[in-house]
Amino acid sequence: MVNIGDINVNYQIYGEGESLIMIMGYGSTMNLWEHQLIDSLSKSYQVIIFDNRGMGETTAGEKVFGIEQFADDTAALMVALQIDQAHLLGWSMGSYIAQELALRYPEKVNKLILYASLCNPEMYPPASEVMDTLSDPSGTPQEQGTRWISLLFPDTWLKNDTHRLKEIFYRPMGSINPENIQKQGLAIGQWPGTCDRLSAILNETLLISGAEDVLVPVENSKYLLSKMPHATLSIIPAAGHGLMFQEPEQFGQVILEFLG
Repeated sequence: MVNIGDINVNYQIYGEGESLIMIMGYGSTMNLWEHQLIDSLSKSYQVIIFDNRGMGETTAGEKVFGIEQFADDTAALMVALQIDQAHLLGWSMGSYIAQELALRYPEKVNKLILYASLCNPEMYPPASEVMDTLSDPSGTPQEQGTRWISLLFPDTWLKNDTHRLKEIFYRPMGSINPENIQKQGLAIGQWPGTCDRLSAILNETLLISGAEDVLVPVENSKYLLSKMPHATLSIIPAAGHGLMFQEPEQFGQVILEFLG
């Protein structure tokens, strides 16, 4: 735990080498990161994972939740940990934070990995039936969670790999406050995006997307590719938003090849 301004940030460090900061997405804690991925990356890099503001053991503080604020939080964490520059890996909302960090603090960012990313949530949004599932408040928390999980993976994988679901989601995730999840949702909704600023991101960038991602459709990554001067795109076939759980070895290898 380390204090940065108005919050205390919960973090963990694995391995040694160049720093690689992994920024979690919407509605979860650092405990959701795929264990195989951390193990693979930490053999070559110093991997830092942490709970975003108001999630897990990181306090919510007094400042208004916002994508830009989350980027400032991450930059302040780097200062507290005496990390001058790092590679960034952001998943979904975490990738929006990574973009803002690269734009606001370019001197702090080496290579960028944007996993399931976009530059404006309204450009290529999920289908209406996906939005209906996301916004459905009915049922028990377990039933709501099951609906949310169903959106992370293609149907075929869900049918054939139920054992993996238990490995991923039946582990302790830490404290997840519904009020703070709502604040994260508002932060995403109020974020102006980066579409008109993408050309200013000069970092070498790897875009990774699942071909069957229904939450952040692959068209978003294709658009980023067309606007970012030093970007490459890796599309994983038959994979969804949770592709790092579906194909952890392939996912990790793509990242290591890019960083190396």
